[in-house]
Amino acid sequence: MSSNQALAEALFFEGNRHLAAAEHAAAAACFREAVTLAPQLAEAHANLGFLLEQTGQLDEAEACYRQAMAILPDCLQLYLNLGALLMARKDFGAAEALYRQALRFAAGDPALWSNLGVLLACLQRDDEAEQCHRTALAINPDYANARFNLAYVLLRHGRFDEGWASLEARDWYERLAQYFEFPRWQGEPLAGRSVLIGFEAGHGDMIQFCRYAAELKRMGAEQITVVCHPGLKTLFGSMIGVDEVYSLHDDVPTRGWDYWTPPLSLPYYCQTRLDTIPATVPYLQAEPARVAAWATRLPAARLRVGLAWLGNPRFENDADRSLSALDILAPLAAVPGIQFISLQKGRGEDVSAPIGMALQSYAGELGDFADTAALIANLDLVISVDTAVGHLAGALGKPCWLMLPDYRADWRWLTGRDDTPWYPHTRLFRQPPGGGWGPVVTQLAEALGQLAAR
Repeated sequence: MSSNQALAEALFFEGNRHLAAAEHAAAAACFREAVTLAPQLAEAHANLGFLLEQTGQLDEAEACYRQAMAILPDCLQLYLNLGALLMARKDFGAAEALYRQALRFAAGDPALWSNLGVLLACLQRDDEAEQCHRTALAINPDYANARFNLAYVLLRHGRFDEGWASLEARDWYERLAQYFEFPRWQGEPLAGRSVLIGFEAGHGDMIQFCRYAAELKRMGAEQITVVCHPGLKTLFGSMIGVDEVYSLHDDVPTRGWDYWTPPLSLPYYCQTRLDTIPATVPYLQAEPARVAAWATRLPAARLRVGLAWLGNPRFENDADRSLSALDILAPLAAVPGIQFISLQKGRGEDVSAPIGMALQSYAGELGDFADTAALIANLDLVISVDTAVGHLAGALGKPCWLMLPDYRADWRWLTGRDDTPWYPHTRLFRQPPGGGWGPVVTQLAEALGQLAAR
C-alpha cells in the first residue's frame, strides 16, 4: 500500500468519526483530502456524497455518488443513496432508470424493490408500486419498510382490511412500549378496563385518531386517558369519551392502566372499514367562554373565513402541501364581503396580506389549540392546506375546504374524491395532475363566490 493510500484511508476513518459526532465541516475536509490523495477510494467519495446530501448540497452530492459508482459499479448502497437523492430532487425518470439498472445485479434485495415501489407510488403508478412492495415481502416477509410502504398504497385506495394491518409495521411508538409497564391493547375485550391512548406523530394525527376514545367506550372501556402534545391538552379535555388528559410535559405514570395503545393502531384493532369510520362530528368542543370572548371582537362581515396556508416545515412533504406565499390566495380577495382571519401560529403569522385582502391576525393571542378552536367556532368556513388546522376544523364540525397537493397527497384523503369519510363537512380541492395551485385557487374563488351569494 502506498503512503498516499494509507494516509487517505486514515483520513477516511477520521472523517467517519467527525461525521458520527455531527462535525460536518471537519468530516468534509477529511473526505475531500482523502479523495485527493486516493481518487479511487470509493468509500470516501460515497461518504462525502452522503454528507453533502445531508447539508443540502445536492448537485455536488450527486457527483460524488456517481464517482463512487464508477469505481464500484455493483455497490447497491450507492444506487439506493443516489436514487433517494434523485427522488428528493423530483428527477423521477433518472431515479427509476437507476433503480432498474440496479435490479440487473441486485434483484434479490428487498430494499431496492421497496424503494422502487415508493418512487412509483409518488408517480401514482399504484398497481406497479404495490407489486414492487409485494416482491420485496416475498423476498423477506419481515422487511418492515416494504410492509409500511405497502400500507400507504392500500390505505389511499380504501383497502383498509390489509392496509391497517400493514401500517402496524411502523415503529414510531417504540418509546411508548419501552416506557409503559403494562400491556399494549391488541383487541382484547375491554369491559370494565382502562386504556391509555399514547402520543404518536403530529397534532393532526392526534386530532384525527383520538376520536376512537368514544369507540373504546362503546366497546366497554370504563376509563380512557390520552397523552398528547402540550398544545392539545386543554382542547382534548372536551373530546367525547376521554376522561383524563396528560401532556408530554406532565409526569405520566408508567403504570395504572390495563392497556395502552398508539392512536394510529386503533383503526386496525377496531376493524375500521370505509363504511364504519367513526365520523360523528363534532367530537371536540370549543370552550363556551372563549367562544363568547372571540365573538365580541371579530369584525362583522357577510362571511368570516379562516386561512391556514403553511404546515410544519419539518414534515417530509411540506414543500408541496404548504403554499410558498400567501399571495397565491390573492384571487380569493375578489369575492366581496369576506373577512379573512389568519389561523397561522408561529410560521407565517407575520406575513402581510395580499393587496385588497381583508385579513385579520390574532396570532399573539392563540396560546394553544383550545384558543384556535374557539376562534374557528366563530367562523363560517376554514380554508386550509393539509395541516392540523384542517383536522381541527373537521373535528369541530366546521365546514372546511382542504387544499391538497398532487404529489404525495396523504393516504388519509384517499384518491379520486372531493369529500372525506373522516370529516363529513370537509371538502377536498385537489391539484390537477402535475401539480400547481392556480387551478385550485380558481375553484376556491368560484366556490367562495357561490357561498357568499347564498
